[in-house]
Amino acid sequence: MTVAHIYTVAFQGIEAREVDVQVHISDSGGGQFNLVGLADKAVGESRERVRAALGAIGLALPWKRITVNLAPADLPKEGSHYDLPVALGLLAAMGVLPASEMANYVALGELSLDAQVTAVAGVLPAALAASEQRRGLICPAACGAEAAWAGGIEIVATPSLIALVNHMKGVQVLNPPVAKLADDAVSAPDLKDVKGQETAKRAIEIAAAGGHNMLMIGPPGAGKSMLAQRLPGLLPPLDAREALEISMVQSLAGELPGGAISRRRPFRSPHHSASMAALVGGGLRVKPGEVSLAHLGVLFLDELPEFQRAVLDSLRQPIESGEAVVARANAHVRYPARFQLVAAMNPCRCGYLDDAAQACGRAPKCAQEYQSRISGPLFDRIDIHVEVASVSAADLSLPPPAEASADVAARVVRARGAQRERYAQDGLRTNAEAEGELLDRVATPDHGGAQLLTQAADAMRLTARGYHRVLRVARTIADLEGAAGVKRVHIAEALSFRRLAHLH
Repeated sequence: MTVAHIYTVAFQGIEAREVDVQVHISDSGGGQFNLVGLADKAVGESRERVRAALGAIGLALPWKRITVNLAPADLPKEGSHYDLPVALGLLAAMGVLPASEMANYVALGELSLDAQVTAVAGVLPAALAASEQRRGLICPAACGAEAAWAGGIEIVATPSLIALVNHMKGVQVLNPPVAKLADDAVSAPDLKDVKGQETAKRAIEIAAAGGHNMLMIGPPGAGKSMLAQRLPGLLPPLDAREALEISMVQSLAGELPGGAISRRRPFRSPHHSASMAALVGGGLRVKPGEVSLAHLGVLFLDELPEFQRAVLDSLRQPIESGEAVVARANAHVRYPARFQLVAAMNPCRCGYLDDAAQACGRAPKCAQEYQSRISGPLFDRIDIHVEVASVSAADLSLPPPAEASADVAARVVRARGAQRERYAQDGLRTNAEAEGELLDRVATPDHGGAQLLTQAADAMRLTARGYHRVLRVARTIADLEGAAGVKRVHIAEALSFRRLAHLH
């Protein structure tokens, strides 16, 4: 009995698990085509796509019993990327392609009925897995640039099944794909477009420098969304390792257009109707959610109280741990989720709580009800709270501010550089990630600062988490100034961003 082998992958989070595609053709039971190995409906339907694709290149399946086993049999198989490895396993078992050579490849791709190989999600993690297994990769031509980032392995990116067969037989040669960088030349919105709001601009700068979570509260039209949209322009570009991290998540979500990797930090802004699965991940195939697609970037939640409370509370664990864990009966799927939460909200439903001329007749009770949609534990996980006041006509008539995003970004880069050196041995990136003994070591304030923080903690009834978040923000303020230690003035400014006058 001869069994042809080729390999593919099954995805569990960003992990690509090896799958051995075993194809056996026997004389008994002619006409049967069985696919086994805990395959979902999309995988089971590959039999018909493979049969049609082989017919399109002039080949017919033999009138014999065909068995395709996806091993290990107890690992769930999901998605259409199994089409190509099943087809190649059949071609190897039929003698069209050399079976010994095909066993050296990991393959994934969806087949159309005319034998074209179409793009699938997850090619970058699959390429990295193939590199670890010391095998080559066969993938759709549309995903070749994405796969090329794995480096050091043979990559065959094919537009069609016939082109791949001809390449393997030496009749034609498919050129190896070239890794591509996305064009990040499009400029982000600039801070100089924002008139007034100096306190909010300072808060945005501190949040960018330390990777801190931030909440802006103010009336409609005050510029909260405008400020949030300018945050990406203040953040330093991703380094090579970070770009690969987020690109793996984007690849699994099918959001890597053209296979080009970007060095720009992601900015995700889901609508407030988003479900829990959309925000933290899950669904039928446990796809990454917005928190993972915002990994190493910004997750902006506008109109924060309009999100379902259960959905908002599901953010608490990812904010603390830096990963989203989706539990299933047979597996726990993990996605990275080290994001920076930036949120905006009105003080009440009508939005004009502080304006007696425009506020509704239910104030201040309506504000208490509206703000209570945000749970205390989630609120406590937000480092910086800032009130964004209405912009007056006098502010709007002023000339544009002299300081642009590039000026602020330069200070942010210097502060981030200091944090990178500080945490080089600890595997951290920003002050927002520091905790425990490490935070005590790097952010212990001077005598005056310690006294102020102790007094404020009692007066403001800070939790232990709130206390430590004040220290983190103070450490970032010190970094922006280039100060070696945390001083009383840094603690004072950090405390000013800790509490809103009428929230909770």
